[in-house]
Amino acid sequence: CTHYLFIVVVAVNSTLLTINAGDYIFYTDWAWTSYTVFSISQTLMLVVGATYYLMFTGVPGTATYYGLIMTVYTWVAKGAWFALGYPYDFIVTPVWLPSAMLLDLAYWATKKNKHSLILFGGVLVGMSLPLFNMVNLITVADPLETAFKYPRPTLPPYMTPIEPQVGKFYNSPVALGAGAGAVLSVTFAALGCKLNTW
Repeated sequence: CTHYLFIVVVAVNSTLLTINAGDYIFYTDWAWTSYTVFSISQTLMLVVGATYYLMFTGVPGTATYYGLIMTVYTWVAKGAWFALGYPYDFIVTPVWLPSAMLLDLAYWATKKNKHSLILFGGVLVGMSLPLFNMVNLITVADPLETAFKYPRPTLPPYMTPIEPQVGKFYNSPVALGAGAGAVLSVTFAALGCKLNTW
């Protein structure tokens, strides 16, 4: 019972931590800084929960199922934006499923080798998630443009759209997020495995 409760708690917390993480260009000068930070946070939340779930069941495919749980929870939570009157294509949910599939693939392809899962799976998730999420952002309406089109005066000041400055804090947010994510994900994949030994 404790194991299943942990899975639910991690999935819910993953959702809470990333509730606005899909809106990377949410209206500020810090657009690409936010993208990088949120990419890393999503990568780590996905990999620790998915690895734990995968090692707990021992069945390839459960990491993908865990990613699906995160996605569904987040879509439900982001319904609040829809309720505020924003168009639905403005509500960007981070893409976890392809990265979770890669984690499952690493586990399956190495004949359920835990150490290969930690090393290969962690690196694959860390490197792929920022890339998938950037592709995700390219396909939706521009949040900055939409924010000015649908102003909400009742929003708190920190969520009020402002014009971004010309310069970007990072030259390549995808590369930075992927590089940091690949290193940190290995550690968090190991943590996910370790949690099964409680």
